[in-house]
Amino acid sequence: MTDDVAIIGIGLHAFGRTPGVSGREQGAVAVRAALKDAGLRWDDVGIAYGGSQDAGNADALCNDLGLTGAPFVNVANGCATGGSALASVVAAVRSGVAEIGVAVGFDKHPRGAFNPRPRDWGLEDWYGHTGLMLTTQFFALKIRRYMHEHGISEDALVRVAQRAYANGALNPEAWRRSGMSYEEIANSAPLNPPLRQFMFCSPAEGGAALVLCRASVARRYQARPILVRAAVVRTRHHGSFEVFSPSLAALSAPSPTVTASRAAFEAAGVGPGDIDVLQLQDTDSGSEIIHMAENGFCEHGEQEHLLRQGDTLIGGRLPVNTDGGCIANGEPVGASGLRQVVEVCVQLRGQAGARQVPGQPRLGYTHVYGAPGVSGVTILEAP
Repeated sequence: MTDDVAIIGIGLHAFGRTPGVSGREQGAVAVRAALKDAGLRWDDVGIAYGGSQDAGNADALCNDLGLTGAPFVNVANGCATGGSALASVVAAVRSGVAEIGVAVGFDKHPRGAFNPRPRDWGLEDWYGHTGLMLTTQFFALKIRRYMHEHGISEDALVRVAQRAYANGALNPEAWRRSGMSYEEIANSAPLNPPLRQFMFCSPAEGGAALVLCRASVARRYQARPILVRAAVVRTRHHGSFEVFSPSLAALSAPSPTVTASRAAFEAAGVGPGDIDVLQLQDTDSGSEIIHMAENGFCEHGEQEHLLRQGDTLIGGRLPVNTDGGCIANGEPVGASGLRQVVEVCVQLRGQAGARQVPGQPRLGYTHVYGAPGVSGVTILEAP
């Protein structure tokens, strides 16, 4: 194993709703679980990065875990917060700032849709008055246009959600643990057409944490360390159409997902065909469909065929969101990206139980996407 960076501890607090437990407390549960997994204590940690959108400053976790003086940096990159925290820890450990690092995210969102203010995102009030500040509306507009351009029907949207709930039913840490039939999803209330009630994730609660170290010493702490082959974050270019874009540019540009994915594959020295299990941002069914192509796993327009063939099922050629993704788990913004990484680590360790991908997967992939156009991609390898 080269002197790179490895994940030696993983921890989760179950996603969903946990009355009486603060988001910060859920983050502390996740960190303690990750440290226990690595056989370490909080005072062994040399640096930490973490984030939370609605549950307070992440560095306040030091009050719960111990006031050791270690640097703790708050991260805020929307739904890409977890991926950004992980990339930061990887860079810190790789550069020698610390031997042991922690990435953590947690949140506890109020019920109902997120309610951001346009001016906080550099937009005028008219953007909110037209309803576009509600991200469900934006994603619906984007997938409707995408479906028109690439010949995709609503059948694909239903199949993404159906698989998400089926996988969530196999995951004891998921919020939604009951499968749903094709008909239940297809006939659910239209919220922002073509997206229906059961095609969306929901704001939620939960915590997720990782412990990392130099790969050359990883086996001191963990029998099955997971090597980080790439951890990349990219922002948007002029001309990419992202959350809170007020208009379409005259000339279009690739999304940050495209540039992050390409950079990650280049850094890892592998391609989409080498990946055995993957997690894609599925804020809604349409987002996952778009991200399948933007991450290079198919051509635009091929998604419906792959879904109908069962290629994205746990036993398929391209297992996607094996833990149920955001649709089944909900999305506590600070924790969501790290949940993805925890799930891929569980799969690469062969510890996923009923949802285990067959054939001893070796390479895993995670992708997060956050407003106003930030994407994070990781590529992980089992030794």
